[in-house]
Amino acid sequence: MPRNPERRIQLADAGLAVLAESGARGLTHRAVDAAAGLPAGTASNYFRTRDALLGALGERIFERLAPDQAVLAPLAEREPSIDLVVDYVRYIVERLLGRPELSLALFELRLEAARNQGLHEILSRTLRQGFDADVSFHVQAGLPGGAEEVRLLHFAIDGLVLDQLTPGTGRRYDVDAVTARIVRRLVRPEA
Repeated sequence: MPRNPERRIQLADAGLAVLAESGARGLTHRAVDAAAGLPAGTASNYFRTRDALLGALGERIFERLAPDQAVLAPLAEREPSIDLVVDYVRYIVERLLGRPELSLALFELRLEAARNQGLHEILSRTLRQGFDADVSFHVQAGLPGGAEEVRLLHFAIDGLVLDQLTPGTGRRYDVDAVTARIVRRLVRPEA
C-alpha cells in the first residue's frame, strides 16, 4: 500500500469534492484521479476497493470538520450552562454549514451505507466514534445533559443542516435562533 500521507489526503479531498458534486454514483477511482489531477490508477493504489475509498472519505470529513482549538479555548473557560451548550452547538452548525460540500458528502455516504453493507460497517464505526467523543466532551466539560441529550441534538442538528443544504421547508428562518431553541428544548439545565 502506498505510504505518502499527503497524497492520500489529496485523493480523499478530491473524492469528497466528487461525492458532494456528483453523488455516490459519480464517485469512481477514475473520477477521484481526475479531480485530484493525478494519473489514472493513483486512487486505486491508495484505496483498493470502493468501500475502502468511501470509508476513507468518511474519516476525512471528520478530520476537516474538526473544531479550531482557538475557538474552543475561550468557550472552555466559561462556566458550564445551557448558554454554553447553545454556543458549542452553534459552532458545530457554523462548521457544518460553512463547509457545505463536506456535509453533503456525509449525507451521500450515509445514504450509500444504507445500501452497502461493507460501507455500513465502516461508516457506523466512524460515526459511533464521533458520537462517543461528543458525549465524552459534553460530560467532561460538565455541561447539562448527557448521552441522551447529545443523541437528540445529533438528530436535530442533522435535520437542520439537511434542511439548509437541500430543498427544505421553503421558509426563511434564523439558523442561530433555531439552533438556540433546539438546544433549550432538548437540554434541560440541571435543577
